[in-house]
Amino acid sequence: MTEPIASQWIDIKDAGSAYLALPPGGRGPGLLLLQEIFGVNAHIRSVAEQYALAGFVVLAPDVFWRDAPRIELGYEGQQRQRGIALAGTLKPETLVADLRAWVAALRARPESAARKLGAIGYCLGGRLAYLAAAHAGVDAAVAYYGGGIHQQLALVPAIGCPMQFHYAGQDDNIPPAAVQAVREAFADKPAQVLEYPGTQHGFNCWARASYDAPAAALALGRSLQFLAQTLF
Repeated sequence: MTEPIASQWIDIKDAGSAYLALPPGGRGPGLLLLQEIFGVNAHIRSVAEQYALAGFVVLAPDVFWRDAPRIELGYEGQQRQRGIALAGTLKPETLVADLRAWVAALRARPESAARKLGAIGYCLGGRLAYLAAAHAGVDAAVAYYGGGIHQQLALVPAIGCPMQFHYAGQDDNIPPAAVQAVREAFADKPAQVLEYPGTQHGFNCWARASYDAPAAALALGRSLQFLAQTLF
């Protein structure tokens, strides 16, 4: 039986490499999938395939390509600390350049050419999806528990595309005041700010201790509905 998803690693000129997952029909809207601090690991590749099954051409770039190409990290102990350290080396100016390069590469793919393109990200990637909305010309963006967004609200006027935010109800990294600041900043924008009571940071990742299946399923459904409405 032929696998419904075709996937491979591809090189991107001057921007590292990325994991590409194609939908069963071979074509569809583009979706830039932005990793957590743990690299494009098995979980992120599975998420890419999950969204490819829903009809999107998914590109998951290696954010740490300069310092640790294709690194895959676990979620605890020294590996988690390694991810935090790598995230700390990222520079705003190179991140924006990389985001633009990744978006351009996805728009140039024959499988998604002339179609709309969105961004979705988790944790670090949630903040990067927000930056993609401000700087990289995506048509929609979804940010799961993106740390630091509330400290970059000066970018809100630059965001013209619809956005959807997902936040854990009990996130040690993102306090309620930060979520409220995002909600208020986007009050006049086409945006949804969604919270999941009783959940913790990383609730969408089935490989983490904080995984919450009901919340993850609800968030996935909301994300798919949002992306279907804005990109197809």
